[in-house]
Amino acid sequence: MQFTDLKSQYAALKTSIDERMQRVLDHGQYIMGPEVKELEAALAAFAGTKHCITVASGTEALLIAMMALDLQPGDEVITTPFTFAATVETIVLLGAKPVFVDIEPDTCNIDVAQIEAKITSRTKAILPVSLYGQVADMAGINAIAARHGGIPVIEDAAQSFGAVYQGQRSGALSTFGATSFFPSKPLGCYGDGGALFTDDDALAQAAREIRVHGQSQRYRHTRVGVGGRMDTLQCAVVLGKLERFDWELQRRAELGARYQRLLGEAGIPVVAVRPDRNSVWAQMTVFVERRAELQAALQAQGIPTAVHYPIPLNRQPAYAHRCCPDCTPRADEAAARVLSLPMSADLTEADQDRVVAALAEAVTALR
Repeated sequence: MQFTDLKSQYAALKTSIDERMQRVLDHGQYIMGPEVKELEAALAAFAGTKHCITVASGTEALLIAMMALDLQPGDEVITTPFTFAATVETIVLLGAKPVFVDIEPDTCNIDVAQIEAKITSRTKAILPVSLYGQVADMAGINAIAARHGGIPVIEDAAQSFGAVYQGQRSGALSTFGATSFFPSKPLGCYGDGGALFTDDDALAQAAREIRVHGQSQRYRHTRVGVGGRMDTLQCAVVLGKLERFDWELQRRAELGARYQRLLGEAGIPVVAVRPDRNSVWAQMTVFVERRAELQAALQAQGIPTAVHYPIPLNRQPAYAHRCCPDCTPRADEAAARVLSLPMSADLTEADQDRVVAALAEAVTALR
């Protein structure tokens, strides 16, 4: 069993993906070829935004968004410690300061009720993460941002692209939406890739220039930039995968609901999903005790697991000295208990049954 079954996905899409990649090999425009604009148009239409800017990775998407917003050294960005390092390293790379807010204990998303108390005159952005495939409470976050002079909000949608929140797609809910096409994501490529979404014309233009070394035209550099382009071959792969993405989202919803039912019957708590949104189940995450022993028991039966994430970022050596490591106790608790189970659109119900039965047996044996 695979944690994320990319082989079955490729088998289903092989003809389309192979044809699209061959087209790129034939025309030879490996950087900023026609598939780049084609994908950007398709993604903008899917997300419901005016602009989509493809970039080299989800990390570059966050970095470019903050550069487009002119984040400066000493500025503060409010975010969550319960996420992958890319969320925070991009803040620090620009000389800004991450300000951590604790999480909701049941969803593991940022606790909106604690954000306002962390806003200062130096707050220049709020960066929530839509974790495990479920959008954070963006309406609440946007309302807080508006009350404080229109603070820009960047949704880290690396795990939630395709999810719906109050009738809108993840990525289309704030100043910028940033997503990743890392292979294991709900919509992934065969390497690194990412995208930014916005309705703001000026920010879109800034992001487009920043991703090509700050060029407004060839050899005319109007701003400081990076080499942040998504290559044409990876755009071709995502275009191929888009052909069945609606089916994959539906299948993920079905498998997610089935996991919730089966795990609930076994008495194993699952990360909660709020009624005003759905999840694309980038990870199927449960809360357990004696996690290392459970993982060993499952591995012995050929069932892979993962932990997203074992150490909050405000306790990581690279960032602890920059912030308050003891101010997010819920993140500490979640980090000790979360366990992610195999999940992908091509997971079979038989394998799902096997995962739940093995986990339930191991939990009972360890009580």
